[in-house]
Amino acid sequence: MKALTKYFLLFVSLSALVSCGKDDNPVANNITLHFNNTFKNTTIVLGDATSSTATVNTSAEGQAHHFSELKYVVSNIRLVKADGAEIPYNINDLDKGATVVNHSKPQTLDYVLTNIPVGEYRQLKFGLGVKPELNTLDEARFPDFYAEAGANDTEMHWEWGTGYRFTKIEGFYDTDNKTLSIHTGSTVEGTNGDPDTYTQGVDAYRDITLTLPNNAVVGSNAPRITINADFDKLLSGKTNTITLGAGNATPSIHTAVNMVKFVDNLGGDGTSDITGMFSIGSVDN
Repeated sequence: MKALTKYFLLFVSLSALVSCGKDDNPVANNITLHFNNTFKNTTIVLGDATSSTATVNTSAEGQAHHFSELKYVVSNIRLVKADGAEIPYNINDLDKGATVVNHSKPQTLDYVLTNIPVGEYRQLKFGLGVKPELNTLDEARFPDFYAEAGANDTEMHWEWGTGYRFTKIEGFYDTDNKTLSIHTGSTVEGTNGDPDTYTQGVDAYRDITLTLPNNAVVGSNAPRITINADFDKLLSGKTNTITLGAGNATPSIHTAVNMVKFVDNLGGDGTSDITGMFSIGSVDN
């Protein structure tokens, strides 16, 4: 009986050592991307036309404005290690590697990247919108993302086209609270609505590259990266200074050319500006 007890205790001790070894030497862990939507340094509070609590911003052109709705799509996420190796995160699977950041739903402000290999990461890349080769409303291929983007309170599908909205901003501007409604996304051109004739019109997808102020260290701990999205850039961007009105306020009026001005402000122009409205707030290991 003593021998059995001794062997049992030895087995328990070995199991504990193996368990501790696994915990101390993980091969992967999570990274959480936390999106903080701001006007300059102030986190946005949404509100209707008569709201007294909504965050009001004033553009470079002196136009006061606030938002009642704020949504955007993040996809094509890649992490760059300290040695330069790039780790893609489900870049061809919208169900597993894309999300709709919806400011009215706090749970969408945190996006967890799972099973990230252990290591140190110095850079984060992602797409604002959906890259052209995946930007079709394919319910069969990506049912989860299709449902998320098309939900009644999300509405990130174009009604007239085959792809997704990349940003959807509703709100009010000027002292008389005129309607502000800005939707961006890639467009297609075709003949009589025939999908077989569709070609790329405006490419509104933008690739974002952000260098971290300190490396995100994936190991026993799971880092949290705060990404600030400064919507002051919507009208007062690095590329364009926009005055609302005269075709620049509602999606039924603004042209594709005018839409690109908003796209370049929010997502950068892809050459001289590869950060757009985004910056890293902090990296917590």
